[in-house]
Amino acid sequence: MEAPSANTEQKPDIGILARVLKYVTPYRRTFIITGLLTLVLAALSPLRPMLIQYAFDNYIVIPDPKGLLIITLITIGVLLVEALTYYFYTYSANWLGQTVISDLRQELYAHINSMRLRYFDRTPIGTLVTRVISDIETIADIFANGILVIFSDLLKVVAVVAVMLYIDWKLALISLSTIPVLLAATWVFKNGIKSSFEDVRTQVSRLNAFLQEHITGMHLVQVFNREKREMEHFKEINALHRDAHIRSVWYFSIFLPVVEILSAVSIGLVVWWGAHQVLASEVTVGHLVAYILYIHILFRPIRELADKFNTLQMGMVSSERVFKVLDTEEFVADTGTMAPKELRGDISFDHVWFAYMGEDFVLKDISFNVKAGETLAFVGATGSGKTSIINLLGRFYEFNKGNITIDGTDIRQYRQEALRQQMAVVLQDVFLFSDTIHNNITLRNPAIGRETVVQAAKDFGIHDFISRLPGGYDYNVMERGAMLSVGQRQLISFVRAYVHNPSILILDEATSSIDTESEAIIQRALDKLTEGRTSIVIAHRLATVQKADRIIVLRQGRILETGTHDELLRNDGHYRTLFELQYN
Repeated sequence: MEAPSANTEQKPDIGILARVLKYVTPYRRTFIITGLLTLVLAALSPLRPMLIQYAFDNYIVIPDPKGLLIITLITIGVLLVEALTYYFYTYSANWLGQTVISDLRQELYAHINSMRLRYFDRTPIGTLVTRVISDIETIADIFANGILVIFSDLLKVVAVVAVMLYIDWKLALISLSTIPVLLAATWVFKNGIKSSFEDVRTQVSRLNAFLQEHITGMHLVQVFNREKREMEHFKEINALHRDAHIRSVWYFSIFLPVVEILSAVSIGLVVWWGAHQVLASEVTVGHLVAYILYIHILFRPIRELADKFNTLQMGMVSSERVFKVLDTEEFVADTGTMAPKELRGDISFDHVWFAYMGEDFVLKDISFNVKAGETLAFVGATGSGKTSIINLLGRFYEFNKGNITIDGTDIRQYRQEALRQQMAVVLQDVFLFSDTIHNNITLRNPAIGRETVVQAAKDFGIHDFISRLPGGYDYNVMERGAMLSVGQRQLISFVRAYVHNPSILILDEATSSIDTESEAIIQRALDKLTEGRTSIVIAHRLATVQKADRIIVLRQGRILETGTHDELLRNDGHYRTLFELQYN
């Protein structure tokens, strides 16, 4: 019953290894050269004991200083060649590993970039960081310290064993008598260490996810005085991480002494048997010394083979995790072919239904039309479906039923990249990168020059505040814009939307973090920003939607009322109730 299980475990490893090796294809020349260098190293490994044996038998037992000097110089030459070969082998293997993981990391990041938001809703960011950084780094060891080194060590073993059998098969069999036990121990160790390191990688992911979340949310932890409780939680996760590593250390603590004991037993058997052979004049002293050296050369790669299998297993575990992300098909199908340079901005929702999970619909039979250049506002309680509508419009999620068109064309017929280039979204929770103000506004778009950014900042009334910062527009706002106030970050997000000159503008609670004085500035700038553009405004503060051409009131995913501000007040419905609650 055990054998099939073991075989089943190995098949995925072979498939994963084959998939990793596909990334070597563009660099097959370097791979072949590295493989040839392993052959050279394998050929050189039994050469030194052979030279020492020859020196003992011909220049030491029978003294010959001149011959001894010559054989010593030859041995030094062989050592230099071996060292030089090992240098080129090490460099090319590591170069290959780093180049492969560079390509793989780019592919992984591009894949993550293209995933729909639903994937990120249920995947911890720290886990993805682990996949892109530490798991990818571990894959590099497959080439630098894994498969190539294993191949080299196995060739050394084959070469040494072949030479030993050729010189004296009886002494060779005595020397190799402990090898079956060693191979069995190595097999047990390899299988045990695999499960151990799967656990290690799992705990590393958990640790990264915890730190990512809690360092980002440190303000909340401290505000609610949760430092001690979160510290206890961290201790629990850290202890599991420690225990996983200790389990791997336990396997090493058993295996390495077993190897040393078997090596010592093998040498003892060679000395015992070889001494009798020397006394009987059946073998020379040089033979005996050479076989002791052969055992050292033989056991070192076998002992290190376990480490290399360990490295290979870690690489396989990491590869499996990385490929699991790459194989995750969490995409909004991008099958459209249309890529207009500009949109008029006519938007239509026709009986649209949408659910994040299963059939728990958050939008139910939503229908509305927005003409080009109009401003449409959505109001309603939290969870009424306002943000879901703009998520569908930008194709961040796929709707379940109905139809959505822009300029009379189904949005699925547009290429996603082209569609999103025509939209700008300003969110309540503004995200700024750890970069300059200029780069956060332009998002490194070379088509947007400094003059355009400065003029936009003046239009929005924030040029003076930016100019007072050290470095002005080159001031680094640090992670998430930590060096700026909430209001300042929001103002920068308005400028960012403005300079990208979208056909469709979406404001999702965009003025909720602006104080009264700033709101007056923003309102004037918004009038200019929305001029000539289709604008969709989501707001709880009804003062920001009063100028909208039309207001839609949502409740529990359905349209409750539609009309202008004045019309909805006259209707004496839900909108009027919201208005009176805010202003009274």
